[in-house]
Amino acid sequence: MSTLVWSVLFFLGAGLSLGASWLLVVRLERLGERIGLSEALLGVVAALAADAPEITSAVTALLHHDTGVGAGVVLGSNVFNLAALLGLGAVVAGKIALHRRVVLLSGAVAVWVAAGCLLTTLGVVGPGIGLLLVCAVLVPYVALLGINRERLSRLPLPAAWTRWLTVAVHEEELELDEAIAPSRGTWRDGAVALLALVLVLGASVTMEQAATTVGARLGIAQIITGGLVLAIVTSLPNAVAAVYLAARGRGAAVLSTALTSNALNVAVGLLLPGALLGLGPREGTGILVAAWYTGLTIAALLFAYADRGLRRPEGIAVIAGYLVFVAVLLAAVHTGIIRTGLALWPALGFALVCAGLLAARRAGPAQIDDASGPVAGRARPQSLLPGWTITRIWQTSLLLSLLVAACDAATGRHLILIGALIVGPCCALLTGRWIPTALAGLWALGLGTLTAVPDGIWATAEQFTFLTAVAVVTVVSTLSAGLIQWWRTTAHP
Repeated sequence: MSTLVWSVLFFLGAGLSLGASWLLVVRLERLGERIGLSEALLGVVAALAADAPEITSAVTALLHHDTGVGAGVVLGSNVFNLAALLGLGAVVAGKIALHRRVVLLSGAVAVWVAAGCLLTTLGVVGPGIGLLLVCAVLVPYVALLGINRERLSRLPLPAAWTRWLTVAVHEEELELDEAIAPSRGTWRDGAVALLALVLVLGASVTMEQAATTVGARLGIAQIITGGLVLAIVTSLPNAVAAVYLAARGRGAAVLSTALTSNALNVAVGLLLPGALLGLGPREGTGILVAAWYTGLTIAALLFAYADRGLRRPEGIAVIAGYLVFVAVLLAAVHTGIIRTGLALWPALGFALVCAGLLAARRAGPAQIDDASGPVAGRARPQSLLPGWTITRIWQTSLLLSLLVAACDAATGRHLILIGALIVGPCCALLTGRWIPTALAGLWALGLGTLTAVPDGIWATAEQFTFLTAVAVVTVVSTLSAGLIQWWRTTAHP
């Protein structure tokens, strides 16, 4: 068949798969309500049904030995889920309010699954061992969600643990109860669900075959076909549902949808078929995607725990992380620099930026001005620059680094300004405080790692030289600021 025909089949398969998966979710929720599943288990069933296109596409690709497409669909859709479900949801809603116990319970499982996925992708453990590691936590977690409060209290665990687990599961179910709220199903729902499942399977297989064929004819790398094209298309039902829930204030439901969907993708769509069929040779691009999935999961959960939810700025940061991931993946495929060790650097750069943002938000202006906090009757500490407050100098240092990075990215390969990012920690040194100086250095290092992509020096000795220079200046500036702060504190108590 011609490329045009395959392209038409792809769009037809995508539309049919998405529509049928949505119908499958609704009918399975009704059947789950009829047999008495808890709200949390209904959420797991809904996530599994919504993941049917991703899982089917991934398994089909692995069956045809298109390992790049198979791994890309699962891992790429997980990264997209974080940006579309949590990031976009927070931007639309303004804030996704979350209980800290819910973040800790579901987040611990999500991080464990992501770490197991990364270890498997790195080749540290095989797919079978990776599956056992993931199931060792995921299966008890799902079983825990299905236990009522009375049985939870009788678990052979310390009393404090059972009380904490009971409250955490109850808080998650409170959100999911209103978010799902299905009616009781009948035999007709079972018949419709079976038909919808057949349609999802057939349409997803057609979609994967069409995407792989068109991508091969156009010379598109398998990781791009799977990690971007198929990943985005197959994740759209989850994204639409999450934005709808976020707009209604159902924060725990959004978090549960995103994290449960990602965990099931890894277990059922990647590791299970990988244990049976193999994942093929280890590739740097696969490691890159797995690293971004792990890093973005941790960043989103840290934001959610620190602020008891996700606000609009953090949502924008998560979306920006996905856009940077796309740029880095395209750059890696284009340049061919996809070695294992170097695949982790861009994710590390974004992690440093997120760490700086999180630490700055937690510190707040008062703690930046004075780590001991304002004291009544005591003059506010002054910076080393007369007439400038500590907060103003610190904010200026962040802005200067951002301006340098923007100019660097705009000029591309013609002008490399990564070394000039030392202006950030150097300017922050004038605060005379080590905390804002260290934060400015982390910010500069993160920006320097990311801007290496448009500079065309990503993962080269030149990039590492520049980053080493920025890191050395950061350390020296932070130590100097610490000495200044100690001297001023002891000399003028």
